[in-house]
Amino acid sequence: MDATTDKDPLVQEQIYNALCYLGESEPEEILNSCDEYLRQHDKPQIPRQILPDAVSSPPRFLQEVIRDWQQAASDVLVAVGQRFINKVMEEVLTKFQPGILPHYFVVQTFANLSVSNG
Repeated sequence: MDATTDKDPLVQEQIYNALCYLGESEPEEILNSCDEYLRQHDKPQIPRQILPDAVSSPPRFLQEVIRDWQQAASDVLVAVGQRFINKVMEEVLTKFQPGILPHYFVVQTFANLSVSNG
C-alpha cells in the first residue's frame, strides 16, 4: 500500500493496477491487507478505487477513537457500499440508537453513503 504514494508516477500506476487486479481476483486478501495496513499506520490512506469490486462482505465499523483510522474506515465502508449498499447501510444503521447521539464518523459515513449511492 505504501508504494501507491511513490514519487514515480509509473510505480504508482503499476502498484495501483496490481492492487485492482488482486481486488478482483482475491477480494478477501485485499480486505485483509487493508485491515492490516490500517492497524499499522498512523495516517492510513488506501486507494478507494481498489475496494468497490474487491469485496464479498462489508467490514464492521470499529469503535476505536482514532480520527485518521476512523476516516479511513469510513472511506472503506463508502467504497464497499457502492457495491453492497444494503449490507453496509444495515451495519451503519445499527449504530443509531434512540436517545444517543451517534458518533461523528457514523453520521459522516451515512451521509457519504447517501451521496455515493444517489
